[in-house]
Amino acid sequence: MSKIHFEKYKPSEFNEYFKLVQDDDVMRYITGKGMTEEQANHKFNSILEKSSIHDDIGYFKVYKDDQTIAGECKLVYNKHLENSLEIGYVLKKDFWKQGIGSKICEHLITLSKDRFPTYEIIAVIDPDNTASRKLLEKFNFVSYWKGIEHDVPTEKLILKK
Repeated sequence: MSKIHFEKYKPSEFNEYFKLVQDDDVMRYITGKGMTEEQANHKFNSILEKSSIHDDIGYFKVYKDDQTIAGECKLVYNKHLENSLEIGYVLKKDFWKQGIGSKICEHLITLSKDRFPTYEIIAVIDPDNTASRKLLEKFNFVSYWKGIEHDVPTEKLILKK
């Protein structure tokens, strides 16, 4: 079984980030389509800022077998629900349906519970993203809100305690 590990983005790694987020298929359920270089640069600067707040908070590259970047994940403070963290992930197409999403989810939930035991854990998805919903439900997340947020169809799920 392959191993995965996580590293925060460094300021010099914009190109790695851009390779991931410019893909229309990868970004379909996040932004609707791949990001332009300008959009990606703006988001990357935000990622670096959020990642500087706490060692365990931020955006992380996800490596498979210690060498290949398979995607990224996040564990960030949620600004809409007090005392909560938001988890999320995105994978390159080559790594879909390999169980990596499950490993990422398990890691983020464990990290959240260990470092922030009093915080709620939420995830935000596109309601049409059935693969993400199934994965989150497997880890005991339940939907608590569906609607339009920032002009985008949105579903919010929370981890049952």
